[in-house]
Amino acid sequence: MKLSRTVKRALSVTMALLCLPLLGCANNDPEQEPSISLGVAIYNKDDTFISNMMLSLTEIAARYEQDTGIRVYVNLTDAQENQTNQNKQIDRFVAMNYDVLCVNLVDRTDASYTIDRAMDADIPVVFFNREPVQEDLQKWDRVYYIGTDPAENGRLEGQIVVDAYNADPARFDKNGDGIVQYIIIEGEIRHQDAMIRTEVSVQTLKDAGIELEKLDGGIASWVRSQAAALSDQYFEKYGDQIELIICNNDDMALGVVDTVERRGLSFNNIVGIDGTPAGLAAVKEGKMLGTVVIDYAAQAKLIFDIACALAMDKDPKEIADISADRTVRAPMYVVKADFIP
Repeated sequence: MKLSRTVKRALSVTMALLCLPLLGCANNDPEQEPSISLGVAIYNKDDTFISNMMLSLTEIAARYEQDTGIRVYVNLTDAQENQTNQNKQIDRFVAMNYDVLCVNLVDRTDASYTIDRAMDADIPVVFFNREPVQEDLQKWDRVYYIGTDPAENGRLEGQIVVDAYNADPARFDKNGDGIVQYIIIEGEIRHQDAMIRTEVSVQTLKDAGIELEKLDGGIASWVRSQAAALSDQYFEKYGDQIELIICNNDDMALGVVDTVERRGLSFNNIVGIDGTPAGLAAVKEGKMLGTVVIDYAAQAKLIFDIACALAMDKDPKEIADISADRTVRAPMYVVKADFIP
């Protein structure tokens, strides 16, 4: 989903305001006031979930500064879905000697560049939202990852459908053939979360004894407009044969909602993941069956707290439940339409 003009403007202003002071900062001179400098690199600021998380992060940093008197400098950069751009941003953070790098990778398989540069400069790294491969996470004991379990994302999404089906099978099996004909709309190609969410959500339905037939599916790269275009093609091709549409995130689910409304259809057998404000509103209005809420504010708090602990040479295990492989799983829960038990 492309951000609303208001949210995009708010994030752009936040990025601009937070970046300006850093041109002369990232300095921990003991004679100066205490400060923490965080270099935050995101893959794309137009991603609704990431933008909401970053707004929360900047608000948390501001409150921390007010409560403790410790200056917090956050430089937030946007790679615009280009790993080369992000690598250059990492180089700049390292050159300016930031205390901690917080990185939302463009390409989860290309974490080694960031880790190698950080190791050389002895700057700890907190990856978030896009999980590096385990081989990279194990390269250095000052590398952490914060995110959710994509398998649990998929299981919870599938369970929303299972609960709705058990309450009213006819809602899905409209043609009475005993089989639910479905469409799946996925995130980025080869993205680990997209693949796992897809596989597990469908398997959850099968494990519950629901007979399925996949009509079609495609990649919409987490983007609302792309999902709208795809679903428009599917409704044109399959029409009333479509009984369920599973989406890897809320923005894509909302793209399906857009198509449904534009076509004047009566169809809300749509599920998503993320729990964005727009996604939650769609569930409340009965336009979607439900969503798996990934608490972006809680995830932002984890990122900030762990980064601060690392910046002050404290053990992050004192403030978060960190596994042996230095990963932290953020909380999630389900929100379903009122008619689903």
